[in-house]
Amino acid sequence: MERVKIEVEYLLRASPALLYQFFTTPSALVRWFCDGVDIQGDGIYTFEWSGYEEVAQLTEDIEEELVHFNWLEDDREGEYLEFKISISPVTGETILTITDFCDEDEVDQQRELWETQIKSLKKETGSGG
Repeated sequence: MERVKIEVEYLLRASPALLYQFFTTPSALVRWFCDGVDIQGDGIYTFEWSGYEEVAQLTEDIEEELVHFNWLEDDREGEYLEFKISISPVTGETILTITDFCDEDEVDQQRELWETQIKSLKKETGSGG
């Protein structure tokens, strides 16, 4: 099955500084993204979901702007997860753009998963949802 890149974009009423913490801090990540996370040296993050683990390396980290993880599993070579934070020049709202990968027949499910995750993120950051 071919893997495809997807991008999803959300408007949030939360500051870039607050959102950044929710993408890089274990105690905040477990509130909306995963069941557990362990950080080793060299920016190696081990994320856990229902007993299943995935390992990624934090390769780009621009405070309040960009968090980029490269997945380290052999079957995910070249794949990454990216959170890009910007401000709408029109509304002043925070724009979150997420780049992720999935099987080509799972695009709709992956988008639905992100919808659910972002609802949790909005609730945890106090930006509605």
